[in-house]
Amino acid sequence: MTLTGSGLGSITSIKFDNGNVPANFNPVFDNENAIVFRIPDTANGGKQNIVLTNSAGKSVSVPFKVIALPTVSAVSDYNYSGNSPIILTGNNLQDVKSVRLIGTTDQGTIVSQTKKQLVVTLPSSISRSQLILTNSSGTDTTSQEFVNLDKTYQLFTDDYGSGIQNGSWGPADISTTVFKTGTASFAATFPKGNWSADGFANWNSGIPYMSDYKYLSFWVKGGSEDYTVYLVGGGRPAGFGNGDTGVPLSVPKNVWTYFKLRIDDINLWANKQPFNQIGWFIQGPNDQSETLYFDDVVLIK
Repeated sequence: MTLTGSGLGSITSIKFDNGNVPANFNPVFDNENAIVFRIPDTANGGKQNIVLTNSAGKSVSVPFKVIALPTVSAVSDYNYSGNSPIILTGNNLQDVKSVRLIGTTDQGTIVSQTKKQLVVTLPSSISRSQLILTNSSGTDTTSQEFVNLDKTYQLFTDDYGSGIQNGSWGPADISTTVFKTGTASFAATFPKGNWSADGFANWNSGIPYMSDYKYLSFWVKGGSEDYTVYLVGGGRPAGFGNGDTGVPLSVPKNVWTYFKLRIDDINLWANKQPFNQIGWFIQGPNDQSETLYFDDVVLIK
């Protein structure tokens, strides 16, 4: 931003008076008739004054309106169920007055809020939606989309879904000590050099072809190294096994990573018929056995 006038060469401080927020500037770019500075992202929205103070301690106020739309840069989860809270991290969230599911009039409930964080619970009316946030400066829509777990086809959340069981080649079981949400995850151990394919199975009716489901999503907590993990499934052309490298997933070590994959892109039902198994494998692992944790493995409409 540039302000023009006279006597600006001796300015030593610039502040936005709503919250007394300082603005940084570089005197090298300024002269007696113009001063250049950035509006700080910590500035509060609304009408206020920019207060400029010179080396003699004299100040002048310039009326200004800061447009500080709510933004969300990170979220605690993309999935929710019931009244489970979601933490939105970003900026200009302290005066958000409404959180709405896009394309609806359904409102979320604000649990708590600060300038950088907003905690909300979301209604269970639709299967997935972005959020429209409104504060005193206006409205913005999140890039993130949130999924109502209660309206998904669940392969695993805190337990196996209906008709689903452990279909792993290697050692795998439910873990109640490591999980992303809820109380449990699916712990798949890949023995050193074994190339085992671990995951889920429905040995009775299979997982039926459902044209209205659009995504497969899940969380993965990585092992002691970064790995490429391959998604495999009995409905893909290569079948369930450790030779299918068509869907590689980069899983960084020691952190939870979220994946939401378009079913058409991963060819989950190649022949539009039920399939029995779905899971993952690592080529190796070569250095040591690894345990990866999978949570909220679901199909989304």
